[in-house]
Amino acid sequence: MSENTLTTVELRQQSDYQFQIHFGPALPSLLGDEPPPLGQGAGPTPAQLLAAAVGNCLSDSLLFALRKFKQAPEPIQCRVQAEIGRSPDGHLRVLRMQATLQLGVPQSQLQHLDRVLDQFESFCTVTQSVRAAIPITVEVLDADGRRLK
Repeated sequence: MSENTLTTVELRQQSDYQFQIHFGPALPSLLGDEPPPLGQGAGPTPAQLLAAAVGNCLSDSLLFALRKFKQAPEPIQCRVQAEIGRSPDGHLRVLRMQATLQLGVPQSQLQHLDRVLDQFESFCTVTQSVRAAIPITVEVLDADGRRLK
């Protein structure tokens, strides 16, 4: 039996570089747009959506790994910076990403943290897929700002 699943999104042009992004009948749609001068900046750019997907997946993965050990790290926050620049052939590309996740509790309130931090990234479907083409560094902080990874 195959474990493959198919995820589909549909995009419909609204005007110029604005596209309504549909995720399915039960979910709200989202307007994507490019910043001026191409678009009007009325929605997130494709690069922002990619960064959001990486950050969301990392946050989910970290939360899942901690909850496996009956830990309560909430609320988790994540900030992803995507550096956009020119590739060697002169095209704009996402060159690298930096994700910083911050737990909602101090390190002292969590158990099995070393084990969780060693393995949570490997279960992140989106990050591991994107990482094949774009370098992604990940940092994890506790609620006090102490760097854990």
